[in-house]
Amino acid sequence: MAIRAALAFRDDRAATRDEVHYRTRATGPDKRPLELLLVNISAQGLMARCDAPLAPGDRIAVTLPGLGAVPAEVRWALGGRIGCELASKIAVADYYDLLAALLKGKG
Repeated sequence: MAIRAALAFRDDRAATRDEVHYRTRATGPDKRPLELLLVNISAQGLMARCDAPLAPGDRIAVTLPGLGAVPAEVRWALGGRIGCELASKIAVADYYDLLAALLKGKG
């Protein structure tokens, strides 16, 4: 039983993520532009595909519709994917506007 528990994956995020498919840009820790494909997002974080060699702890600024460049910290990076925590939580009304724009594909 202990082995099964150790092998089980557990997602402890408090906020659920909304699935999106949105191409955007970011500024990397070296201030160079990055191309991102947002895969999912919440008011507190996001997951994206990125070809740049980013590492946990790197700070980036992700361009989001209606919000501009949003600071974020890379929390994990694996196989061309990154998970980021936003520097500050997006307000509820702003998040719904953002989600609508992402789902419509408008930038």
